[in-house]
Amino acid sequence: MAIALVHDWLNQLGGAEDVLVELHGMFPAAPIFTSIYDRQRMPAEWQSWDIRSSWMDRLPRVHRMHQPYMPLYAATFAGMRIPDQYDLVLSNKSAFCIGVRVGPQARHVCYCLTPTRFTFDFPAYAKRERIPGPAKAILPALNAVLRAWERRAARRVTRFIAISREVQQRIRAHYGRDSIIIYPPVQVSRYAVSSESDDYYLIVSRLLPYKRIDLAIDACNRLGLPLLIAGDGRDRARLERMAGPTVRLLGRVDEDALTRLLAGCRAFIFPGLEDFGIAPIQAMACGKPVIAYAGGGSLDTVIDGVTGLLFHAPTPDALATALSTFEGVAFAPAAIRSHAEKFSAERFQREIMQVLREYGADGPG
Repeated sequence: MAIALVHDWLNQLGGAEDVLVELHGMFPAAPIFTSIYDRQRMPAEWQSWDIRSSWMDRLPRVHRMHQPYMPLYAATFAGMRIPDQYDLVLSNKSAFCIGVRVGPQARHVCYCLTPTRFTFDFPAYAKRERIPGPAKAILPALNAVLRAWERRAARRVTRFIAISREVQQRIRAHYGRDSIIIYPPVQVSRYAVSSESDDYYLIVSRLLPYKRIDLAIDACNRLGLPLLIAGDGRDRARLERMAGPTVRLLGRVDEDALTRLLAGCRAFIFPGLEDFGIAPIQAMACGKPVIAYAGGGSLDTVIDGVTGLLFHAPTPDALATALSTFEGVAFAPAAIRSHAEKFSAERFQREIMQVLREYGADGPG
């Protein structure tokens, strides 16, 4: 069976790209259809992959600033036809790639990271993005059209897979479709339970407004707690201005440095409303507790009082209270690690293949 992969865009690294790496490892011969591909910013080894980008690759500054082109992605994927030679199309979707056209006999399985936030949750998206006033006035009307288009595209999908209960509920609410849940893959085997613990809290994330890293900076500023933030993104300058003397932004770090940071932290902070969250599982694989906002994927991954603590309002006060409470709670690293193993890459491969075999797919590799 010939398999093709579809991904929204390839100009930044995050959880969606972690999933894509795993899917490519399972199906290395499958081409990856996408809108844009920044060869200079993505991992060098990807240049040996069969990545097929669209005409959008030629747009001015699209690799560095893809958000202003957001409405064009729907049109691009609506016009993208996967050749008829591919019997099974697996889309790794966070935005508009759900709209690709497949052959008349092909099956389209959508691994849905989320229904598109830009269209279905525009008020929250616009609140934290720098959108010019005229665009803010026009985009709500345009989004009504995009929502209708995305719902029609969803009807053509053969089967949906959701990454968490939160996303499963959104798929039902926005698309009117049922789905099963398969949690994203985490390379748990790369990490070991760490007995060391330095005096710092840790965040590993792209620095984007909706990640709510500002909540953690504010709370740690108030309490005078040491916080290290690994990652980069367009919100970095604002966050650096907020950071007090106990908060350090490290920028992007390599895998070895990331492993050391995870092994040495007191706890991992996960302050945003996320669809899932791979980095917190990496921390738990090191036996480290996670302090997370009680919403989205954290409700699937963090067991309150066992693998970490949940705070129930997206405010600095609520997070500060959780941090103060954490100081007096003892956690069992081995139990935290055991929980993390439920989200392993091996489990992901096994569950994905159970679905794809229903449509005639062979095993990984």
